[in-house]
Amino acid sequence: MQPGPIQVNIQSETGELEAVIIHTPGAEVENMTPKHAQRALYSDILNLPLAQKEYKQLESVLSKVSKTYQVKDLLIKLLEDYERKKALVGNICAAEHAPDYFDGLMSLPPEKLAACLIEGVPARIDNLTAFLNDDYYALFPLYNFYFTRDAAMAIGRRTLVGKMANRVRLRESLIMEAIFTDSRLFATDSVMNPSGESGNPEILIEGGDMLVAREDVLVIGAGCRTSSQGVDFILSQWRRQKEGRKYILVQQLPHTPESFIHLDMVFTFLGDGKCMVFEPLILEDNRYETILITVDNGRVARINYVPDLLSGLKKTGIDLEPLMCGGRDDEWTQEREQWHSGANFLAIAPEKVISYARNVHTIEELNRHGFDVIPAQEVMEDKVDLKKSSHCVITIDGSELPRGGGGARCMTLPIRRKEEK
Repeated sequence: MQPGPIQVNIQSETGELEAVIIHTPGAEVENMTPKHAQRALYSDILNLPLAQKEYKQLESVLSKVSKTYQVKDLLIKLLEDYERKKALVGNICAAEHAPDYFDGLMSLPPEKLAACLIEGVPARIDNLTAFLNDDYYALFPLYNFYFTRDAAMAIGRRTLVGKMANRVRLRESLIMEAIFTDSRLFATDSVMNPSGESGNPEILIEGGDMLVAREDVLVIGAGCRTSSQGVDFILSQWRRQKEGRKYILVQQLPHTPESFIHLDMVFTFLGDGKCMVFEPLILEDNRYETILITVDNGRVARINYVPDLLSGLKKTGIDLEPLMCGGRDDEWTQEREQWHSGANFLAIAPEKVISYARNVHTIEELNRHGFDVIPAQEVMEDKVDLKKSSHCVITIDGSELPRGGGGARCMTLPIRRKEEK
C-alpha cells in the first residue's frame, strides 16, 4: 500500500486512472452453499481458484496503469488504531445484532480481525436459541465484496457511502465508510452518508447506478438497488453546492431480470465521445423513462422527461456515439451478452477499456470501431505497452467471475483519475 493519504478526485468515468480500490475474492466466496446462494445474491456458486485466476488478470492490468489498493490491506491499517477499531466493530455488532461477539472480535489482532470481518464469523452454539437457529454464521461472509463499486463511490473530491438494498451487504458500507473517514488513508473533502444524515429507510444507493459523466453531470440508474429517494439524497447534496448549473440524468431500470440490477449493466462510458449501450433498454421505445433534473445555483430549475439517455446527455453538451452490447444484428445475442456483463466496461483512460473476453460480439463491435483487442495475458507478460495503444479493449477471462453478477466496472472502485481536458 502506498504511504500517506491520497486525494480523492473523480471528475469523469474515463479520465486516466491513477488510483483504484479492489478486493480479490477469497474464502468468503467459498463460505456459501447452493441453498444459501440466492440469499447471498448469487445465481450460482463460484469455483474460487478459477475465479481468483481470472481476477488476477484484472488486478495485473490495473497495477500496470495505476496505484491499486486492496480493501483488506486498508482495513488492516484502519484496525491498527484502537479507537477506529472499537468504533467499527461496535457499529458492525450493533447493525448485525451480534453484541455478544464484540469482546471476542476486539481481542483479535488486525490481520485476523480483518479476515473475520470479510470471511464471516461462525455462530457459537452455547444456548438453545443458537442451537435452533438455522444460520451457521453470526456475521455472514461478504460474498459480494469483490464488487467494490457498490459500497462507496467517489464524486469529484467527495465520497459517498452506499446505502445497500440488501442487508447481506450492509457491512461492506460500514467498512468503506470507516476507511474513507480515516485521514491516514485518503483525503476527501467530505464523506456523504445517507444512513447517518437521514433516517429515511426508503433511501437506497449503490455505486453501480452512479456514473460521473462530467464534473457537473451525474447519470443515475433508478431501479431495484437505487431508489428515487436515493436520487433525491444525491440531489440534496448537489443543491448545497450553490455555484453554477448542474445536471442529474435519471434512467429508470427494470427490477427483473437480475442482470439489470445496475445502470452500468446496460450503459457505460468508453471515452472520446463513445459509450456502450444495451440497445433494447437505452435506445428503443419501452416503458422505462429518462428524466433530466437541472439545478441552478442550488435551486431545482427544472425536472422533465427526455426521449432517452443519449438525447438527455446531448442537452447537457455531451454528444455520444453508441456502440451496441452484443453487436447490431441479433437481439438474442444482445440479451445473452448483456446477461454476462457485456455492457459493463471499465475505462482506464479514454478509449482504453477492460471487459470480459467471452462477449465476442460486443468485442467485435468495438473492433469495428477502431479498438484493438488485447488479451490481458499479453499485458501481464509485458508483450504490449498500453501507453502506446490509443484505442483498445483489454479482455480478461470470465467463466467464473460473471456468476457473481458483474463485470470490470463492478469490480473496481476508482478513487482518482486525471482530469480530462
